Amino acid sequence: MPTYKSLTLLLTIGLMTVGNAIADVSTVDQKQAAMANIKIATITKMYQQDIDDQGMSHPVVLQQYADADLQAAMQLEQAYFNKTQMSCNIDYDVLWNSQDPDYTQDKKFSITDQGLVQVSLAQGSDIYYELSCDDSNKDNAACQVADVILDKDGKTLRKHLLKNCR
Repeated sequence: MPTYKSLTLLLTIGLMTVGNAIADVSTVDQKQAAMANIKIATITKMYQQDIDDQGMSHPVVLQQYADADLQAAMQLEQAYFNKTQMSCNIDYDVLWNSQDPDYTQDKKFSITDQGLVQVSLAQGSDIYYELSCDDSNKDNAACQVADVILDKDGKTLRKHLLKNCR
């Protein structure tokens, strides 16, 4: 009989541990889902501002939503232009992957497995945003654009500017 009680005790402890592990995974999933929603909301807001301003914001919308590192790279581009009167930037509007954006086109926002925000444009382009988020204040988590992935090879806007605008 003592073996039966020991076995019951071990099973009970094991089930409690599995129950706690499931609860922990559920909490992690909820946090990831909440952060994904915050990231998507940030990019959605950025696009809506660009639509409202028809791309005429100053500074440009992307710079307003950029983190310090991306802003610094974008400022290098402006300094380069001021000095040389030539652009070292990408020759199209990064948000719309176009030289002549259609602000009325449909867009779909989603999160990739890597945690990037993917914007799928009706014209057939996908733009990927890497965001840096501060979730230390649970009630007011904030995200900023850390970089924009420009192509399937992983070329990014920040790296492009740092390389070409010096």
